[in-house]
Formats: sequence, C-alpha cells, structure tokens
Amino acid sequence: MNKHPPQFFISLYGWTFWTPILIAGVAAIVVTSAIAQWWLVAIFAILTIACLAFYRDFHRTIPSEPNVMVAPADGKVTEISTIEHYEPFHGPALKVSIFLSILDVHVNRSPCDGQVLWTRYEEGLFLDARHPDCSEKNQSHTICLGEAAPQKRPIAVVKQIVGAIARRIIAPVTIGETLTRGQRFGMIAFGSRTELYVPKSDRWNVAVTIGTHVKGGCDILLKKPG
Repeated sequence: MNKHPPQFFISLYGWTFWTPILIAGVAAIVVTSAIAQWWLVAIFAILTIACLAFYRDFHRTIPSEPNVMVAPADGKVTEISTIEHYEPFHGPALKVSIFLSILDVHVNRSPCDGQVLWTRYEEGLFLDARHPDCSEKNQSHTICLGEAAPQKRPIAVVKQIVGAIARRIIAPVTIGETLTRGQRFGMIAFGSRTELYVPKSDRWNVAVTIGTHVKGGCDILLKKPG
C-alpha cells in the first residue's frame, strides 16, 4: 500500500483498524441472522456501520487563493492564543487548536504547501482532548513544515494529539517529503485534538472564532493581509 493511499469513502490510512471491525460485524450479522435473531442483526448492523463511519474520508475542495492556511482537521476551534516563545520558531507563535469529537472526520490535512523539516513523536497521557493540559502531557505527533533547502525556514507546525478515547496516531510522513495545501497526511483514531502553530512574525490574521466548526482542507483558518 502507498504511504499516502488514495482518497476513498472510508480512510485507507486506518484500514488495519477498521478491517477487524468489518469482519467481526459481518460475522456477527451472519450468525444472528442464521438463528433468526433479527433484533440482534439490527443492533450489530448499526454498531458496525457506526464504527466504520468514524473512518469516513470525503473529497474536499481546496482553496486556491494565495496567502491562506486551511484547517488541518475537522472539528471545533477551541483555542486561539499567542505563545511568547515557541522553540521551533525561536520566537512568538500564533496557536489555533481544533477539538475533534467522535462525530467528526478524523483525517488530517496539511494547512499549507511545505517540506517536512522534522517530525517528533512523544509518549504521554490520555487526558480528555479538551483538558487544558492535554497539549503538553498527552501522546502526540508533531510535524514541522517549512521552505525547501537552502532556507529551510519553518512556516507551520501541526501537532496531532490523542484524547481519552483516541489512542492511535497515523502519520506516515518522512523528512524531506513535500506536502501540498489540503493534502491528506494521516489521521487520529477517535476523539482527539489537532493544533496549528505559525510564526507570529508572519502576521497572519485569524479567519475564524472560538466555537467555529471547521472542515479540514477546505475551510480557511488564517489569512495574510493584502
């Protein structure tokens, strides 16, 4: 299978997780239908479809206008803040956090065009993704996107964070790989959190407010003036 599989109605990033669900669900439906337990058939069918629906992966129309960054995930914007010193940028950063409920699509997308400068996986806790400490304490995977060599200036950082239910981060990206705006690069299994960091010096204007529900890859989070 390709590192970044083609878009399908059910995400192929998570095939190792949803395939057992599909097999178990079909087996349970076959067994219960054979013994004419139709109420159990209905229950297993509903549960199977509900679990598979979590892995849905829809086509998105990516904005083509210049100087914008799109949402890296579906979900509700829960935080817009400034960090006085963010080490990857060696200075202040603008942070936008998105909370993904179990009802949201969990495929992650690149907020902009950029080359993967580095990645970092960190073990951690499984606090609720809405907990104020989850960004620092939960298991996470961070991707830094930047300009190609020789500059290699970081332009955005995307952080995938697990929640109390989500315990699987899928992000098959490699250093040196180039991602395009809106491109799918992985997913987080079940409720979770995705954060976007950009250098404050780049003077981005926030195009959303706290409480806004955004769609990854197609809704604009940040714009540059002019």
